[in-house]
Amino acid sequence: WPLPSMAPLAHTLALLAMTVATTAIKEVTLDMAPNSFDDQYQGCSPNMTKELPALNHSEFQQNKIFARAWARAVAEWNNEDSTVSFLPFRHTIALRAYMMDDLYEEFNTAVREAGRSPEEYRDNFHFKVLHFLLTDALERLGDSVGWHCQCVFQTLKGVRFEAEPGDTVRLGQFMWMSHCGGSPVTGVDTMLQVETCHSMDFLHLSSNPSKKQVLISPFETFRVVYVARGDNMVHIQLNSTGTHSKYNCEWLRGDLMGITWGKR
Repeated sequence: WPLPSMAPLAHTLALLAMTVATTAIKEVTLDMAPNSFDDQYQGCSPNMTKELPALNHSEFQQNKIFARAWARAVAEWNNEDSTVSFLPFRHTIALRAYMMDDLYEEFNTAVREAGRSPEEYRDNFHFKVLHFLLTDALERLGDSVGWHCQCVFQTLKGVRFEAEPGDTVRLGQFMWMSHCGGSPVTGVDTMLQVETCHSMDFLHLSSNPSKKQVLISPFETFRVVYVARGDNMVHIQLNSTGTHSKYNCEWLRGDLMGITWGKR
């Protein structure tokens, strides 16, 4: 009998290698996210607000993704009838823009690295307006309706978080989450269940009821209380322990030193 051709086998192995490559899971260790830009703008919100017009103009020119998402959020908001927001217009638009997938990923990546140094934030982080408005929106709504703890969750595909019980961690970025409850979760790589006490519910701003509606901040701290690892999924439970920030009013520090960063 003639020997079978090796071509089909080689083709099969190549396809298998491609499948493995495209389904590789990224391992991410939960820690205090030391490179995150975590400014809470404590004591300087009014002064930071005065900086917004000039900053917004500059960032629209430097960051086209932000500019497009902002314009789209304004258009969508204006087209929706009888929509009520408990926040100033620019905060509402910032939240709506952040709900958009293209901006969400780009912004989160930038936030996770912008805290590496003051220079990195000042020179390379072109989301200063969005970061401030999201942080200020949380603070304004919290002061208005009161802070309370709530159970939320997030599921992730393609990413597997790693943590150990007893660790203190931060997410290091803003993140939308959903209220706990509903159908059992399957087909994901990470199930993150969070008791958060420094977040706010913004469901009223979404035109899609299925959208995640609770906003978690980069600076909330959590204790890892439960980790269960299965063959296909890790389930991690976090309980809030407070907040922690390395930065505060960083953009305004230039003014304190006699330097106006935005006019360099």
